[in-house]
Amino acid sequence: MNRKLIPLLVAGALLATVPGLAPVQAAPQADAGVRVASPSKMVLDNSERILSTLESRRAEFNSNPAALRQFVSSEFNNMFDRDYAARQVLGRHGRGASDADIKAFGDALADNLMQRYGSSLLNFNTRLQVRVKSETPLPRGLGVKVSSEMMRSDGDAIPVDYLMRQSGGQWKVFDVLVEGVSFVQTFRQQFDQELQNKSISQVAAELRKGQLNANADK
Repeated sequence: MNRKLIPLLVAGALLATVPGLAPVQAAPQADAGVRVASPSKMVLDNSERILSTLESRRAEFNSNPAALRQFVSSEFNNMFDRDYAARQVLGRHGRGASDADIKAFGDALADNLMQRYGSSLLNFNTRLQVRVKSETPLPRGLGVKVSSEMMRSDGDAIPVDYLMRQSGGQWKVFDVLVEGVSFVQTFRQQFDQELQNKSISQVAAELRKGQLNANADK
């Protein structure tokens, strides 16, 4: 399995839902006794949790692919900002597009990726150590970048950066960079030609039918 794929597929799963998160600039909390998890801690704790779950339930997921899809999809849906990421992927093609078209494209892209690559998670070595290197603010107050590494037992490290923003009172991922390669940019380049000749709804429909596929291996 391409080592650049797993961070995208489990980006949402790596971050469990934590209600009542503080914004990037600290703000007063309604309940001073409640500890708020930072984006870095969320990445670290939940990366370890998801990798551990994939390993411990490997036999179950091998015999029941539907359970694997449900597990990853439910977490992915919770914490990946599909609509915002979809707008980034669409770029100039998304200007003036309706919210319904944006949502349809984002859902179709995520579902296409899951259909094509979801089962490949079972072939991935989940016995990795995760290390968070830094958490830095993005320009113009757009959110934060959490830089991390997935380290193999042989010392080989896969750099993974998560770009996150506040949405609905939660931190959500809107882009993942693996070894410096942005998936938003990758998919924007892939779909640019199609979107020059077709509407967003047409491209979304083709993604759903498998007539057009997202390639996460580039």
